Amino acid sequence: MLLSGKIAIITGTNRGIGRALLETFAANGASIYAHTRTETAEFLRHARSLAEKHGVGIWPLFFDLTDYEAMKSAVREIMLSKRQVDILVNNAGITGEGSSFLMTPIDRMKSVYEVNFFAQMALTQYVARLMIRKKSGSIINISSFTALDGTLAEVEYASSKAALIGAAKKLSIELGEYCIRVNTIAPGVVDTDMACKIDDTIKNEIIRSAVIKRMATPLEIANAALFLASGLSGYITGQVIRVDGGLYPGKASLIRERNV
Repeated sequence: MLLSGKIAIITGTNRGIGRALLETFAANGASIYAHTRTETAEFLRHARSLAEKHGVGIWPLFFDLTDYEAMKSAVREIMLSKRQVDILVNNAGITGEGSSFLMTPIDRMKSVYEVNFFAQMALTQYVARLMIRKKSGSIINISSFTALDGTLAEVEYASSKAALIGAAKKLSIELGEYCIRVNTIAPGVVDTDMACKIDDTIKNEIIRSAVIKRMATPLEIANAALFLASGLSGYITGQVIRVDGGLYPGKASLIRERNV
């Protein structure tokens, strides 16, 4: 029960890595504000089931990340509840459209940045103000190995995820005086719906280029976040943890780019 008594906010909890984060944090004693864009009966059933199974609170938050007023209203409700937020996991994100840089409209780049970076920073601002009151907290950004290697992904996706890494390093310094830690996880290819959109040839090349020759499971990414959220990592901040099965940059650079 590494997170017993803690309260977390996790974005994008409806599927994939976010769903694994929700299940893993609840199993380790955390109560969770579980964000998803759309309310569904299945999600509500799953949240209730987890809460009953693990004896924790799970409070759904429904809003589009680009709706800043809805986001602000949700955080205001948390503040009024008098519950202290200990953990924020910025997990939600979108991909590009598979186009080369020269064929990608700037408006499309802006729309990806809006979700993958600016919305995450807005939520982090709101939540950090709550954490400062208690002078403790852990903020975790879910980035991507493509942000470090520049491989596979579209420029708007890779660069927006790289921006999360740069922000985390800066915020770890700025928020460190309040004992708030800020770290980033850079997953490799993870067995989720998003991975299904990757061309099979390229995906297989990535898997062959990794030391551990398979995709990661969402649970393996969630376990890395569990470590960073817990006291086990109490002296770790401003770091990027690659969870990519040993896909080193030198190997990744050999992978063929799509549309080249």
